[in-house]
Amino acid sequence: MTGKLYVIGVGPGDPELLTLKAARILRETNVICVPKGREEGSSLALSIVEKAMNLEGKDIIEAYFPMKKTTASEHNSELNLKWQNTVGAVLNKLNQGTDMAFITLGDPSIYSTFFYLYDRLLELMPDLSIEIIPGVSSISASASRAKISLGLADEKIAILPAIYTGDLKEVLGRFDTIVLMKVHRVFDRVLNTLNELKLADKAIFVSRASMDDENIIRDIREVKGDNLDYFSMIVVKK
Repeated sequence: MTGKLYVIGVGPGDPELLTLKAARILRETNVICVPKGREEGSSLALSIVEKAMNLEGKDIIEAYFPMKKTTASEHNSELNLKWQNTVGAVLNKLNQGTDMAFITLGDPSIYSTFFYLYDRLLELMPDLSIEIIPGVSSISASASRAKISLGLADEKIAILPAIYTGDLKEVLGRFDTIVLMKVHRVFDRVLNTLNELKLADKAIFVSRASMDDENIIRDIREVKGDNLDYFSMIVVKK
C-alpha cells in the first residue's frame, strides 16, 4: 500500500499561526520533507515547526532548491536535477507505505516550491494520494501586522513578485491594492516608480512578517535599499 503525501503550509514565521490541522498531521506523520534554499543552510519552515512541537524520532529529509527564476517545464538544468532527486526520495518513502509531510512556508498554493514537483510526482505515480493543507500566507500576515485591509467591496487586488514584473506603472494604475513580493533586489527601482506616481505615501514596507525580527516601516522613503531581507514586501493601498 502506497503512503499518502501531505503538503503543509506552516505559515509565515510565528509558530502559533500553524493551523490545528497542520499540527495534527505533523504529529501523526513520521517522515517530513524539508525544502531548503541553500545546501549548507537551515530550513526556516522546519524551524517554525520545531518551535510548535517536538520532532524527536521524526525522519527529516532535506530537499535543496536553489533560488533561481525558472519555470516548471525547464529540463537539463541543475534545478531540474534537484527536483528529480527529491521526487525520487519522496516516492521511495511513499512506496514503502509510509505517509510523508512536505512542509512549505506560508501557503502551498502561493509561489510554493512544491508545485514544481507536483506534476512530476503524478506522472510517475498517477494514483498517488496528495492532500494540500493551506497555511497563513506572508501576504495576509503582512497586512494584518500592518493593520490594513487588502480589499473591501469591489476593490481590485494584485499580487506579484516585484523582481519579475514588467510594466509596474500599468499594474499600479489598474489595481486598488498592490502587493509587491521579493522587493529586496529591486527596492530602489520600485521606490522611484512609486515616487513618480505619487504613491509612496500609500505604501508600507514589511519585512519578516510575524517573526521575532519583524520590521514594519510606514514611510518607505526611510527604507535603505542595500541588503534588504529576502522576506520583504511592499503593500500599496490606494
